[in-house]
This record gives sequence, C-alpha cells and structure tokens, in this order.
Amino acid sequence: MTSHPIDTIRNFSIVAHIDHGKSTLADRLIQQTGTLTAREMTEQVLDNMDIEKERGITIKAQTVRLEYRAQDGKDYVLNLMDTPGHVDFAYEVSRSLAACEGSLLVVDASQGVEAQTLANVYQALDANHEIVPVLNKIDLPAAEPDRVKEQIEEVIGLDASDAVPISAKTGIGIDLVLEAIVQRLPPPKGDETAPLKALLVDSWYDAYLGVVVLVRIVDGVLKKGMTIKMMGTGAVYGVDKVGVFRPKMTDVARLGPGEVGFLTGSIKEVADTAVGDTITEDKKPTAAMLPGFKPVQPVVFCGLFPVDAADFEDLRAAMGRLRLNDASFSYEMETSAALGFGFRCGFLGLLHLEIIQERLEREFNLDLISTAPSVVYHLNMRDGTIKELHNPADMPDVMKIETIEEPWIRATILTPDEYLGGILKLCQDRRGVQIDLNYVGKRAMVIYDLPLNEVVFDFYDRLKSISKGYASFDYAVTDYREGDLVKMSILVNAEPVDALSMLVHRDRAESRGRAMCEKLKDLIPRHLFQIPVQAAIGGKIIARETIRALSKDVTAKCYGGDATRKRKLLEKQKEGKKRMRQFGRVEIPQEAFIAALKMDS
Repeated sequence: MTSHPIDTIRNFSIVAHIDHGKSTLADRLIQQTGTLTAREMTEQVLDNMDIEKERGITIKAQTVRLEYRAQDGKDYVLNLMDTPGHVDFAYEVSRSLAACEGSLLVVDASQGVEAQTLANVYQALDANHEIVPVLNKIDLPAAEPDRVKEQIEEVIGLDASDAVPISAKTGIGIDLVLEAIVQRLPPPKGDETAPLKALLVDSWYDAYLGVVVLVRIVDGVLKKGMTIKMMGTGAVYGVDKVGVFRPKMTDVARLGPGEVGFLTGSIKEVADTAVGDTITEDKKPTAAMLPGFKPVQPVVFCGLFPVDAADFEDLRAAMGRLRLNDASFSYEMETSAALGFGFRCGFLGLLHLEIIQERLEREFNLDLISTAPSVVYHLNMRDGTIKELHNPADMPDVMKIETIEEPWIRATILTPDEYLGGILKLCQDRRGVQIDLNYVGKRAMVIYDLPLNEVVFDFYDRLKSISKGYASFDYAVTDYREGDLVKMSILVNAEPVDALSMLVHRDRAESRGRAMCEKLKDLIPRHLFQIPVQAAIGGKIIARETIRALSKDVTAKCYGGDATRKRKLLEKQKEGKKRMRQFGRVEIPQEAFIAALKMDS
C-alpha cells in the first residue's frame, strides 16, 4: 500500500470544553465514514479506560484514521486526534495540536463558550491552526445557536457566520462536518525526499509489543527495518512495525509526509520516549529538532502510603507498572514516623493526582492514604545555591535560607454574574492579584494571578460550591515569585508529626493552624492523660487545643472513713498521670490523618 498523495490528507483535532460532546462527535465521524461496523461500535470508542468512560473525560490522547470519499469524488484520509481537555495535560495537548493543521472548535449551543474552550482555542491559534466552529446539541430545546455564534465572535474573535450546526448524539449535520474538514482545513506540507523528521505525539505500553509510539511524519518516510534516533534523549532503536489506527492497529508498509501512525521497536519503557521529541533516521539525521520540546515537570507533589504496611511491596510493584504507561508521573521512596513506608509522588496537577490514585486503588486493589498535596518551592540558600523543596518535612534550617520562591499561576474564571462577588472574595482570600475583569455576554470573565500553593488544596471545590457548579476554571503555571512562607509544624503531646507539616504564608498560618488543631482535637481519641495539640512556627506556638484526660474513678472503693484516705489515692493518681504524660505515647489513628489532610474549609 503506497502513501497517500499529500493533498488528500487532513490532520485535525477537536477542541472543546469538558462535556461539550467531543468524544461523541468523534464516535459519529468514525461511524459515518464506515471505519467501524455497527456491531463493533461502542459509546466513546476512543476513551478506553474505565475512569475515562465513567467520568466522561479524556485522559490519554487517541488517534484514528478515517477514510472518506468527498462530494468532489476524491478519496481523503482524515487523521483525527482526540485530545484531553483538562489543563493538567496542557503540554500533551500542545504536542497533539502541533501534529495537526486544523481544529474543529466544538461549542455546546445551550451553554456557550467556557474557560477551557478559550484556553484550548488559544493553544490551537498559537499552533497556527485553521479553525472550523461547530455548534453541537442544536436539537436541545435550550439551544441558542445565534447567541453562541455571537459569543464565539465576541470572545474568541473567530468568524462564526459559517459555523456548522450539528447534533452529535442524533447524527444531524455530521456529513457537513466531514465536508468542512475537507474543504476548509489545509493539507499538510512535507518533503518526501528529505531526511526523516517526525514528531513523537504520544506513547503507551502494550504488553505484547512493548512501547507503542504515536508519530506524525513531517518530512521523509518511515519504514519497517529502519534504525531511528530520538533527538531529545539520544536513544537509537530499530523499527519492528509501522502502522495506523483504524481504531484497531493496522500494519502499513510505510508512512509518508503528513501521515499520522505508530511505530514499535524494542523500546522497553515509556519514560524513554519523551512526548514532543523529534524522531529521525540514525544514519541520515535531520539538521534541527522540531520546536516546542519540553521535558515533563511535575507540579504537584504528595505522599502516598498504604493503609496496611504489609501492602508496601504491592504498592511499589503497582507504581512501577503505572509508570510503564504514564511517564509524566514520578515517585521516590519516603518514610514517615506516622505513616510508615510510602512514596513521594509528583503529578502534573490535581486531576492527574486523583486519576493515578484511583487507578492504583482500582487496578491493583490497594488502600491508600495520601498526604496534603504540596507544590515545588525554590529555596535560595545563603551560600548562593538553589534547592528544590518537594516535601515540607525536608525543609533545611531557616537560618541558611535567604528567600523562598513559590510557583504562581494565571487563572481564567468564567462565571454567571450573580456569583461574581463570592468568587472575587475567594480569590482575594487566597492571596490572588486581579489582572482583568470583563464581560462576555451575561457572564463575567475574571483573570487572576494566584499562588499555586493556595489552589492545590481545595480551591476548585470551593469555586464550584460558591457558583453552584456554573463557574469554569482554567489555569497555567506562569512563574516563581518570592513569598513570605513559613513551615508550620503540628505538635501532639510536644512531639512533631511530620506528615502534617506544611509550608504556608505567614498571614494565613494562624487560621490554618487553628483549623488543623480544632480538627485533630476531635479526631484523636482521649487518653488517660491530658494531650496538648499545638501548631508551631519554629519555636513559637500559634494555636493550641487540649484533649481532656479520661478520668478513672480511683476513689470508688473508699466508703466512709477519713477524707485523707481519698486524698491519698487522688495524689497517687496525679503522680501516675504526670509520669504517664511524660512517657506516654499518643496513638494517632489512621482515620485522623486522612480526615486532617482533607481539611481547610
């Protein structure tokens, strides 16, 4: 089978906010072009993880090759890239977009433009995409296509007069979409005679084939038997198999310029194939790498510990297996006096953290505790070095630190007008700096700079509850800024509990400490002696709660007689309590940790 003529190839992705019907549209396109028979069709064909189907989100980018005979009688090859919509995977999305020449912008005709729509459209525009607006769900009674067209023009500045009205669920207008892809999106450019130059879009692990690498050929030809080189990592592999996805893997003899397909070789780990890398031929390499390559940087860190210490080895094995499939997640061993052995893990963001935790619990049957998520701080030391701090418990001596820098993000929040006040207050409380506020139709669009530290905890949940779920939120990490940050430790019976220590801003330390102490007071069971629970910054106590002692009635057996007999017993008990408090160990139950780490309301 020869490569297709380059002018009949169209590479496109679908850009949309969560739940605006991206995966459903992909299903219809696959069905309409007869790529899968009716019997093979399932809902959300391209989302193949259980979590993806349940939550209705796309986590891994998927691609499928559609063959379509257009109205002009020519046969076209359409490569559809289904990208994740969530901000945590923004880098993967940017690589998928770099592999395409155009995008379908899907907007729900009843809901209009949302925050993620904006973020992803701007990414597509940065990648110089031709964009075709598509209005989905026009069969709903609440649909207002004309209002949404105006909104697209107003907010994004795209001409939406020829937007394609469709209903992906019922299949109305799907043929119009296919025609629009062929007519309005440009074909790829590329030189078949040049040395091989291909973009590594994504990779995942297959139990039989090893690592499967998704590539978009820019120049040259990729064939079985070639020896290829990854320019970013410098690794060299032989190509065993080249093919395309017609959702099922199908082998082909070669991939030419503009085509999207996969290759397998003797690649053992996904970590060896960095997303965004340039693949070239080992013997005849291309001169320059493709632009935009970045190594993966975890943003949020948290500790994961097994509830039952005996599961530690299982957890280690499970992490190794997940890491085979997801190279953007990193982990290293750590021990904690309170929780035993576990791992310190790095994630791309909060959704990524949640998904990894859920997959570990589901696919490997583990019960896990996660500590409070923290971000990466940069410590500028007095001796001129810069250290990265992932875990507040590892904080060096304060006297050696010159300044601490924390990551900041630029957040875009779209909200209906009536919730604006509450949202502005939330952002102010979280040390936000307002950059911009303007109106998009009836909705306010607020742009804030916020410290990531404040967002990691529960910002998203608070935002959703203030706005009754109507506000949409999208962010990107911008830079590191100096902050007045202190390490707050929690002391139980004068002993620090390492799992609960955290870095907080000095202004918020007291309220955060007080909330933590109040929570622990209710969570730690009473002992036979009094237990102080304190929050401290260095040697200074900023909050305290006391857990009362359980009283044991020692005078019950005294009946009658002199009062000195009773006093003698009480004195003896007092001595015992004092000694107990000195040497007694406070058992903090596992549930107390889990609940304490979920705090901050």
